[in-house]
Amino acid sequence: MKNYTAIDLFCGAGGLTCGLEQAGFRVLAGVELLDIAAETYRHNHKRTLLLEDDICNLSPAEVMSALGLKPGELSLLAGCPPCQGFSSLRTRNKKSSVDDRRNDLVFEFVRWVKVFLPKCVMLENVPALAKDIRMTSAIAQLEDLGYRIGDSNLRIDDISDYGIPQRRKRMIFTASRFGAVEQPKPAEAKTTVKEAIAWLPKAGYSGDPLHDLPDNRSEKVNKMISLVPKDGGSRSDLPLEYWLECHKRYPNGFRDVYGRMSWNDVSPTITGGCHNPSKGRFLHPEENRAITLREAALLQTFPKDYYFSLRRGKDSAALMIGNALPPDFIRQQGEVILKHLESLN
Repeated sequence: MKNYTAIDLFCGAGGLTCGLEQAGFRVLAGVELLDIAAETYRHNHKRTLLLEDDICNLSPAEVMSALGLKPGELSLLAGCPPCQGFSSLRTRNKKSSVDDRRNDLVFEFVRWVKVFLPKCVMLENVPALAKDIRMTSAIAQLEDLGYRIGDSNLRIDDISDYGIPQRRKRMIFTASRFGAVEQPKPAEAKTTVKEAIAWLPKAGYSGDPLHDLPDNRSEKVNKMISLVPKDGGSRSDLPLEYWLECHKRYPNGFRDVYGRMSWNDVSPTITGGCHNPSKGRFLHPEENRAITLREAALLQTFPKDYYFSLRRGKDSAALMIGNALPPDFIRQQGEVILKHLESLN
């Protein structure tokens, strides 16, 4: 098989790299600014050159030279620029564009494309970016570089349609200089929470640090959790005496908090608060606890032994997991790009 190469910009803890490697790409380099994410990435992807710096400070021409590449030789340039500026909470006022420096990082992606001229590009992000003027400008610049962009190249996917055990909408953009890139075919059936995590040993006794970190909650909150009905119950099912004051004041707000996942459904979107039941429907379907970090990582489709640094504690690791791209979703995108590249030979 021919050697297909990729670079992962804004690589975080490595979800995109993991998925591309599963698809068959050799990821030559990754770029990541945050040290804890870089530590996690380096531990899992030891053979990939990691550039731990602000992407704005890096010269793509110097990186290309260091990798021994010439313009047009790289198979795929991929990335997910930090998207907090486009998050649903930041754009709830119906404006898709927010005054946030991170929103302009899509143009850093384009800057690297202009130098490397990769055969294919893949950009992943939150849905709001798709309608923003920055994305329109980026696409126009890529078209000027000769990338073929059809109607299906920019789309919003719910990853649960592709067998990921999680409800999560993402923007995915792919393009090639050599014709149309197909999109993956949806899965025939959803993958459930039960299929993803029910096989794990009991939390606290597994020997896996991500699965054994204990919860630390007040007696009142533990009692409230114990009363939430198993397998999909919600805080609204609790007697009023156990409602928190904020829930009494706003009974229809954030209804998923302190809710349980359902065994036979997909999970809600795994976020950086995935270990905290006050942040969403993150209670285990049966046990009186929030899901563990390992369970969250499995719902994100990371391999069962994927390493996440706990050097900065549980919150930091949860944020890396919640911010990551689900590897199996990326694997499926990568496979259709690989098929396209193989058709060129």
